[in-house]
Amino acid sequence: MRQFWYGLSLFLLLALPPVRGLLESIMAFHMHMQMMLLVVSGLLMAPFFQKHFGGIIEKFNKTGIPGTALFFIILLYWMLPRTMDEALELWTLELFKFISLPFLAGVPLRDSWKKLGRAGQIIGYLVLSVIFSTMAYLYIFSESTLCNNYLMTDQKTVGWGFAFFAVCILLYLILTVFTDQSQYFESEEE
Repeated sequence: MRQFWYGLSLFLLLALPPVRGLLESIMAFHMHMQMMLLVVSGLLMAPFFQKHFGGIIEKFNKTGIPGTALFFIILLYWMLPRTMDEALELWTLELFKFISLPFLAGVPLRDSWKKLGRAGQIIGYLVLSVIFSTMAYLYIFSESTLCNNYLMTDQKTVGWGFAFFAVCILLYLILTVFTDQSQYFESEEE
């Protein structure tokens, strides 16, 4: 229950107008901090929703694949430059951002992750790395600004941030695939 309060506190903190204004003023903060922290707030609140709405979630997400697919759809939607622009200009889209990222991306991802198994998780990491690599290429090598509300240097910074995350995910995958992970999962199997 403590995690729920941490997640709700993070969510409410991110919704405060001064914090929201600060994080949305710089493109890298908007994409890599605010949006990702909204997903983290959903990850933290997920056990509460699993406990109180477990039947509905289990009926929808038995294998973990639908929840993971929903996570990727929401993530891809918010990575589009046009949606970032419109979230700054339309309050309805801003509201949708604050609902979709925690509750339609974070909560389903936490519910789905263990259900996927090791192979599914590796595939999820690979898909995430490919998405981040593609977005890095798009933001770094685009000749024109993709977001009307941000400068070209902001766009390139976000692109390099995506490249950094893609490399980190690949390094993590290499580490987990080529090392013995059984010692870290013994307590879960007992």
